Amino acid sequence: MSVLGKVGNVLIPVADLDQAIAFYGLPVKFRDGDRFAALDGGGVTVALAGPAEHVTDATAPSYRVADVALAVRELSARGGEVVRPPEDGPHETRAVLRDPSGNVFVLYSPR
Repeated sequence: MSVLGKVGNVLIPVADLDQAIAFYGLPVKFRDGDRFAALDGGGVTVALAGPAEHVTDATAPSYRVADVALAVRELSARGGEVVRPPEDGPHETRAVLRDPSGNVFVLYSPR
């Protein structure tokens, strides 16, 4: 059984949140100032991260998990590399890992 939950969102780091929201043109589900915006991507959330919330330099899938620390331990044991260890963000606990092929992904759990 996988420790990964469902894909909660696709995280896209952006330089300017207002510009990115206008560019993508999707309905805004949630916004936290210039830090973060969740857009309705029709089945998946497009998560725009402003500069204060850049946890990765590239677009990455984000998986919602029950326990971030546990998921990090299990995925590390399977060959994952921790890029950023579990940390508390404004709305969630999150970590960034790299899979054995070098792909970056985020794990998160709402606080």
